[in-house]
Amino acid sequence: MPIRFNLSKLCPLRWLLAAFVAGVLFLSTAFPAAAISSTPSDPTKGEAPINDIYEKSEDVLKVEPRTQGELKDEAERGLNEVQGAADIDKMNTPENSDQAVTAKEQVERALEKITGRD
Repeated sequence: MPIRFNLSKLCPLRWLLAAFVAGVLFLSTAFPAAAISSTPSDPTKGEAPINDIYEKSEDVLKVEPRTQGELKDEAERGLNEVQGAADIDKMNTPENSDQAVTAKEQVERALEKITGRD
């Protein structure tokens, strides 16, 4: 006598699975928004560099178009022609990244571990 599987017994399980999937989808869309609002921020903290850039842009619009040499000189003073040196101290450079590991170094270390040449 073969064992029969009664599919009608799985109906409540399907509803439970559907409710679980719907809950996961809802929470996955709700929690990123909650994560943003959980960290307090100071709105005036990032205001100064943006205002400086805005004022500089306004000044550039009021004068005649600049030559390529002027643009190059301006760009060499900082990160780029628009941003200048704003937030340059926050950038990661080889000088301030003593703990940084390049991709090449990571691969070499992984290969050394695999081959046992630690």
